Amino acid sequence: MNAVSDTWSKPIEPPSTCPASADIVIIGGGIVGVSTAWFLAQDGVNVVLCEKGHIAGEQSSRNWGWIRKQGRDVRELPMMIESHRIWRSFEEETGEDVGYTEGGCYFLAATKKDVEKYESWMSTAREFELDTRVVQGDELANHIENTSQTWPGALYTASDGRAEPHKAAAAIARVASRLGATILTGCAVRGLETEAGSVSAVVTEHGTIKTSAVLCAAGAWSSMFCRSLGISLPQLKVKGTVARTAPGPKILDGQCFDKRVAIRRRQDGGYTVAHGGGNLLHPITPSTFRFAFKFLPALKQEFGSMGLTINGDFFTELATPVRWALDRESPFEKQRVLNPAPSRRTLRRIRKNLNEVFPALKNTAFVETWAGMIETTPDVVPVIGPEERLPGFFIATGLSGHGFGIGPGVGKAAAGMLTGKDSGIDIRPFRLSRFFDGSPIRMGPAL
Repeated sequence: MNAVSDTWSKPIEPPSTCPASADIVIIGGGIVGVSTAWFLAQDGVNVVLCEKGHIAGEQSSRNWGWIRKQGRDVRELPMMIESHRIWRSFEEETGEDVGYTEGGCYFLAATKKDVEKYESWMSTAREFELDTRVVQGDELANHIENTSQTWPGALYTASDGRAEPHKAAAAIARVASRLGATILTGCAVRGLETEAGSVSAVVTEHGTIKTSAVLCAAGAWSSMFCRSLGISLPQLKVKGTVARTAPGPKILDGQCFDKRVAIRRRQDGGYTVAHGGGNLLHPITPSTFRFAFKFLPALKQEFGSMGLTINGDFFTELATPVRWALDRESPFEKQRVLNPAPSRRTLRRIRKNLNEVFPALKNTAFVETWAGMIETTPDVVPVIGPEERLPGFFIATGLSGHGFGIGPGVGKAAAGMLTGKDSGIDIRPFRLSRFFDGSPIRMGPAL
């Protein structure tokens, strides 16, 4: 594979047959869906994964490829620590290449106030026995090379890793398939059938699969699917623009975040780069107004780094019915792959900032650019749990722009949730009901 975009630009391969039944059906072939299928297959569960487009055709192949523990919400850390353990052993256990490397992660401080903020997070790092530390400015020169910039300090975790998103989810899907999971691409799920109020079947475009348990891991499509079932899932989308460079001079082995540029070393010797402080663009849709009140804290926290726009997405969503006949084409078949165009303005800013902060890369060309739609929740923390009003229906979504690294851990937790097996991960903090039961919306750390 020469380009990241090969993941989603190749022809879709629909299934030749559709299984008549399964113990569990997973909706969505991103990092969460394939990881869940992998863990279920390890336990001998008859699991079928249905993906309307390609495996990792949307955000799971378009993200930055960071696998970090530092700076996470305390609710996520136990799951992230387990996810990191899974990443570390994956290649040796499976023989698959995902480009995993531990090069460290740096959050670069623009001011001394930022350093103080990072120092305050160290109590969390110590609580979870992380190798995180605050690096002072004079030491940073030993960590980050070929830069014109100086920083007063950084939050640094040496064991944080990186991997190649365009390889990872596909590799996990292959391993799951070898263990007996059925992976269907080009197979949109239109809806569910119920008996006595519980899930009894999944209706796909290629046939009906009898089952008593369904996991919605549909990423940016999860809210629409849940709404068709009468379930309110507060979720909005933001667009992130990314570029990758040709192989270039060494800056660092891992990844760093500066308010001007975010950069990760790639397996091929190039870099994945994005704008650090103003990378996100939210296309206003009817969902924006439907969930506006719940997202006010997030909007306040991200106000300086997110733009707003109105485009055709507003009218597309407005024209999309809440429910549809299951014997007719669904919205998921009309748009197989969510493939937004990268922002030219953002790309110009990325190029300018990269040249200024890391002048050694000035002549290192952008060889590919893309954008992805990131699904987010009101507190920027995932939703994982059963839907009590519809027995047999489970949700794992809303990873909010930091889901690649934690994805295998979410998959392990979701597999345990579906089978009743103890995964060692407490999913109660991720329940959907937290947005409706009067619990205060508690934002994760804005590091």
